[in-house]
Formats: sequence, C-alpha cells, structure tokens
Amino acid sequence: MNISPFLSINQPCDEALQWAKKQLLQADLHPIQTFDLHRARLAMHDCPCPNHGTDDCDCQMVVLLVYGKASEPLTLILHGHDEQTWFSIADSPRQHADPNLMIVIQQALRVQAPAAVSQS
Repeated sequence: MNISPFLSINQPCDEALQWAKKQLLQADLHPIQTFDLHRARLAMHDCPCPNHGTDDCDCQMVVLLVYGKASEPLTLILHGHDEQTWFSIADSPRQHADPNLMIVIQQALRVQAPAAVSQS
C-alpha cells in the first residue's frame, strides 16, 4: 500500500479531523471513522511513542472511510504530531473505489484549508 500526503496543515490532528469531517459532509461525502490511535493506546500499558520515545506525546493517527455515491469508500488517513497534520489517501490495489472520489475528497479538503502548508 502506498501512502503519500497530499495536504499538510498547521493544526493538531483532532482539530484537523473536525474540520475535515465538516468539509467532507459539505461536499456530500460521508466520512466514517474506523481508527483512532489515542483510543487504541489507552488499552496498552507502557506504550512509548515511536517518534518521541515517551508515553506523553501528541502523535495521532485517524482513519476515515469516505463514501461518495458509489458503494466502495476510499481510506483517508490523518497523521499528526507537533501541531501539524498530514492528509493521505491509501492507495491499494485491493481498493476498488470510484476513481473520481479521490479527486472530490482532495478538492473538498483544499477548499479554504486552515493554514495549509503544502498541497500536492
């Protein structure tokens, strides 16, 4: 699977997630959250951060399945730390989503992106 960010914004992941959900809904897309790293780490004791090497860090990863008009979703991944969030769409041969859905998602998130750093 290939994961490469198409957007980076200067916001913590939790704030970026709320903004992204709003943007996707306004574009008539339906995001469903399937993973949250903070919640997953709650079950783990003594789980140091691989980036910071400590238990107390702000690393976050959230996975959303984003549905459009087609029945197959695309996987949108938000990864953030140090007040920065990167947006990626998982590119996998097993994912058979509408090819236009990726474009619609990227356009929805690029519209008035808060403090966008880079868009590719």
